[in-house]
Amino acid sequence: MITPTVDIATRVYNHKWKIDPIVRSLIDTDFYKLLMCQSIFRNRPDTNVQFQLINRTKSIRLADIIDESELRQQLDYVRGLSLSRGESTWLRGNTFYGKRQMFRPDFMEFLENLQLPPYRLEKKDGQYELTFEGKWPEVMLWEIPALAIIMELRSRAVLNDMGRFELQVLYARAMTRIWEKIEELRKLSPDLRIADFGTRRRHSFLWQDWCVQAMIEGLGDTRFTGTSNCLIAMRRDIEAIGTNAHELPMVYAALAENEDALRQAPYRVLADWHEEHDGNLRIILPDTYGTRNFLEHAPDWLAGWTGIRVDSGDPAEGAERAIAWWTSRGEDPRDKLIIFSDGLDVAKIAELFHRFHGRVKVSFGWGTLLTNDFRDLVPDNQLAPFSLVCKAVAANGRPTVKLSDNPEKATGPKDQIERYKQVFGVGAQRSVAVEV
Repeated sequence: MITPTVDIATRVYNHKWKIDPIVRSLIDTDFYKLLMCQSIFRNRPDTNVQFQLINRTKSIRLADIIDESELRQQLDYVRGLSLSRGESTWLRGNTFYGKRQMFRPDFMEFLENLQLPPYRLEKKDGQYELTFEGKWPEVMLWEIPALAIIMELRSRAVLNDMGRFELQVLYARAMTRIWEKIEELRKLSPDLRIADFGTRRRHSFLWQDWCVQAMIEGLGDTRFTGTSNCLIAMRRDIEAIGTNAHELPMVYAALAENEDALRQAPYRVLADWHEEHDGNLRIILPDTYGTRNFLEHAPDWLAGWTGIRVDSGDPAEGAERAIAWWTSRGEDPRDKLIIFSDGLDVAKIAELFHRFHGRVKVSFGWGTLLTNDFRDLVPDNQLAPFSLVCKAVAANGRPTVKLSDNPEKATGPKDQIERYKQVFGVGAQRSVAVEV
């Protein structure tokens, strides 16, 4: 079903967003969340988890910007959502990654009867403490809606007092910026492969949808491979893109009973994934507890997987490490896929493409600076993107930990971070500023 383009500025001015729920559907989420949810539903359905909103950009005091009652209204609206018949039919019958009926009947029945569990919301030191707790397959589906709601409410608060022509000019400038980026990408080889990964920190749903349409027209369906957003993928009849994320090893590791089990947790995750998926869904995300250690101790069967996603640290360094690892395991890197997905914008995409094109298959997941680049377009840079995450912070009462290849992205209690560093042999790391 193809829906027409919306005049975003007029919509904002006429209604001040009041008629627009921020999250319109349970499938207004990233595709990898549904893939992971099915795996968790099969392998760890009774695990209790807690997710928590974490604002890494403390200078942005969200509780001073976003009205609490509006936030509660949007969260409550999401709790009332369920899959529509058309959405269920799309998930049950569509072909994803070349496979029809990707989602099993028992999982679809679970999803069709799902109501997201309650939330807990408090204010503290100018920030919102937003937490979700319950069974893992249910709670995990709060992550993307929670992030999208916070990000868009912040956008709405900034735009609320702007006039008709001011809004028209703002969106015209933002659209021009995106189109200029697309024109730069068109100068790269026709072998460029890029997807929209911008749901979680988008300016708004309507803006993400506009950006996807611009990418479709500007790059075509060969270079633009699809979107992580399931609702937009369904409406625009394009590919839904995504594999797995740090959440899986973080929770598996928290459940480990001893240090040997802890060391094996990241591989146990991928062993479970291996049983369910093949082809381009077999993508390794190695940086949860440090890429170097992960690759050094990885079982041989992982070298046969399709590729690796580089999501923290120096992306070129991470890619070089992956190439060296494949070579050491007797694999031809030219047959492998590297997906870059951390803090990308056009200049970095071009740099990485030129460096690795021909050495490996290169792909990009373009996130926040595709769907939320309003930098310097309003006074005091009030619409600049910022780093907001919603992470699993506990599993069955035990804290979760993420180390990352960038210590600025580490999460978890300090004592547990140090314990994990010892177990996984993580030495000195170079900090990289987390912008988005």
